[in-house]
Amino acid sequence: MQKDQIIEVWGDFACFTRPELKVERFSYPVITPSAARGIYDAIYCKPAEFRWQVTMIELLSHPRYIALRRNEVKDKVPSLRTVQRWMDGKEDPQPVFADGISEILGTDQKGRTQRQTMALKNVRYRLHAYIRPWAGFENRITAFEAQFSRRVSQGKCFYQPYLGCREFPAYFESVVADDGMSNPKDVDLDIGLMLYDVFDLSAPGKSLDTEKGETPAISLFRAKVEQGVLVVPEYESTEVLKGGGRA
Repeated sequence: MQKDQIIEVWGDFACFTRPELKVERFSYPVITPSAARGIYDAIYCKPAEFRWQVTMIELLSHPRYIALRRNEVKDKVPSLRTVQRWMDGKEDPQPVFADGISEILGTDQKGRTQRQTMALKNVRYRLHAYIRPWAGFENRITAFEAQFSRRVSQGKCFYQPYLGCREFPAYFESVVADDGMSNPKDVDLDIGLMLYDVFDLSAPGKSLDTEKGETPAISLFRAKVEQGVLVVPEYESTEVLKGGGRA
């Protein structure tokens, strides 16, 4: 049976945006399972061979909010396929302008917008997750776990993990279970419906191709923090409410 890989993560700022708020960003008081999985993926992932299942989130700091005003670019980067064609020289890159004169932009409207963000500050969490291998890779669990442990101990990652927004970097370190771990904070929160993930975790992962009309697969669950601990159900559990899958 797989064992949990435990890490502590922290950062100066974090924002785990509630999806029901379309304009202004307002963070959940706790990191979402999706964001926690993203941190594990940043350290070590092989989407065709396994996925991470988050099991528990411990709050090592009290949730504290801070109001920020941020400039956000209105346009989105195109699909990975389009970007790859730019990189291969098959198409001319099309820049995304944040600002500029009308002669360049073709309009007097700016390419950015200023938005209010209710973010979290000075966050620290202890995350628990285990490796779920896909069919045919069950015999490699020990190797996967050993590789993850080595990468964490050496501070390696494929890209800088972040706390909800890429401009809020997450720092991490390994934790040995029951080795003098600090207790979670005495916090009780009934969050209600919380974002579980934005991808379909029931099949090997791949990048969404928006040019083919593929869409995220949103899932939710009822989140409740008790004594500083948020227990995360399995993705296959009936406690996880799933919408439509990918197109």
